[in-house]
Amino acid sequence: QVQLVESGGGLVQAGGSLRLSCAASGRTFGGSAMGWFRQAPGKEREFVATINWSGGSTHYAESVKGRFTISRDNAKNTVYLQMTSLKPEDTAVYYCAASSYRTITTIEGQYAYWGQGTQVTVSS
Repeated sequence: QVQLVESGGGLVQAGGSLRLSCAASGRTFGGSAMGWFRQAPGKEREFVATINWSGGSTHYAESVKGRFTISRDNAKNTVYLQMTSLKPEDTAVYYCAASSYRTITTIEGQYAYWGQGTQVTVSS
């Protein structure tokens, strides 16, 4: 069992930065790939970024590539999402998720555990 708690969301102006954190409890964190997803109002949840169990491999959605960076600290059971050059279209609830696999994946169904989400609002 893994429990995930996101933090770091908030209101920021366009062009600004935020760093989201996801603290995990449970012994399987270090062996799981992790991901960030987001859901904007009226839209389906979409993939943002993923990182493998060791942190050595990452993958991003095209819409955030070059602006967002995913990282993890297995000693602290925490995964991060550094967001820069934020745009109003980045406004969404951001969810952290733990995969059932060690390798990166963009598929929601391969994530077994989800956090409650943290709101990110980017004003123009």
